[in-house]
Amino acid sequence: MQNEWPLWEVFIRGQHGLSHRHVGSLHAADAEAAIRNARDVYTRRNEGVSIWVVEASAIAASSPDEKGPLYEPSNDKVYRHPTFYDIPDDAGAM
Repeated sequence: MQNEWPLWEVFIRGQHGLSHRHVGSLHAADAEAAIRNARDVYTRRNEGVSIWVVEASAIAASSPDEKGPLYEPSNDKVYRHPTFYDIPDDAGAM
């Protein structure tokens, strides 16, 4: 397993989108090779305008099982929820 190239996660920004979307993974020797390989594998029809590659070992993620304890503290921050503001009638739809 030591001779295997690192795994890279590939994100593509589409021509009509503003954000990058995860499209898959590939093995490559370095970031430059990963971008070239990602271009060949995931953008064959010129559908992308930008490619991001991230070495999979560098990604840290939360577990879906921990969503309760992770997001519950935000419920204590009522100032983030605009439920107590009075909106003037002449402001229109918001």
